[in-house]
Amino acid sequence: MPAYCLRMFDLDAYLKERRQVVDHALAARLPPETERPVVLHKAMRHPVLAGGKRLRPILCMAACESVGGTAEAALVPGLALEVLHTYTLVHDDLPCMDDDDLRRGRPTTHVVFGEANALLAGDALLTLAFEWLAGEVAPPPYPPNQLAAELARAAGSRGVVGGQVEDLEAEGTTPDAERVAFIHRNKTGALIRASTRMGGIRGGATPEHLDALTRYGETAGLAFQIADDILNVTSTAEQLGKPVGSDAHLKKLTYVAVHGLERSRTKADELVHQAIAAARSLPGDSRPLVALAEHVVRRAS
Repeated sequence: MPAYCLRMFDLDAYLKERRQVVDHALAARLPPETERPVVLHKAMRHPVLAGGKRLRPILCMAACESVGGTAEAALVPGLALEVLHTYTLVHDDLPCMDDDDLRRGRPTTHVVFGEANALLAGDALLTLAFEWLAGEVAPPPYPPNQLAAELARAAGSRGVVGGQVEDLEAEGTTPDAERVAFIHRNKTGALIRASTRMGGIRGGATPEHLDALTRYGETAGLAFQIADDILNVTSTAEQLGKPVGSDAHLKKLTYVAVHGLERSRTKADELVHQAIAAARSLPGDSRPLVALAEHVVRRAS
C-alpha cells in the first residue's frame, strides 16, 4: 500500500492526544453510573467508555481545523457523533440483529446487562446525542440548527437505519454490487460523511470547502467499510476486538463477497486517493485528514 501521509505529521501522537480529549469529555458528560436508574446509566457508559478508535469525533475536529476553525469548537458535535455511533453498535450486536458477544475487546452490552437494558441504553444514547447538539449553534451562513439536522439525516431511514435494514434483508442473498454499495453508503458512510460536514459547518466552511469535505467523507467512509470487510476475512478477534469471520457465517453482503479480496483492496486504495485530493483542496491544516485517510486502509483493527 503506498504511503500518502506527510512525513512531518505524527499520526499516532495526534490520535493518542485526540482520543484522550474525547475519552475525558465523554466520561465527564455521560450520566454517572451512580445516578438512578443505575443499571441504565451503567449500560450506557459500558460501550461508550470501552475505548474504540473515536474516528468520527476526530474527523469532526480535523474537518473543523481544515477550514480554519478549532478542534475545541467541534468537540461537542464530535461527542454527539460518538454516542450516536455507539448506540448503533449496541443495537447491531443484539440477538435480533447480528447477535455478537464481543465488541471493542469486551462483552457486548446485552451480554452484560441483558437484552432489554441494552435496547434501552441504545435508545438513551441516541437521545443524548441530540440533547448535546441542542446546545450547539451553527455559525452563519448556516441555520442555527444545522448540526442537529446533519446528524438526524445521517442517522435515520435515509442513513444508518436504512442501511441496517438493507443489510439484514441482504443476508444469504445473491451478491449484488448495487445493493452492497447502498448498504455501505448508508450504514457506515453516512455517519462519516456527517462527521466531516459537521466539523466544516462548525468551522464556518464556505460552500466550496463544505463540498470538498463532503467528498472526503463519502470516499473515506466507503474506504473504511471496505477495509472493515477485508479485516473480517483476514484479521483475528484479538486484533479487531470483535468476532472475525462473522460476515461469512451470517452470509452478509459485503464488498469482499461481491468483488473479491484483491479488487476490494484496489478499490479502497482508489477511494483513499480521492479523499486525499479533496482534503488537499482545503484552506486550513489538512494533514490530519490526509493521514487519517491513509490510516483507514492500513489499519489492523
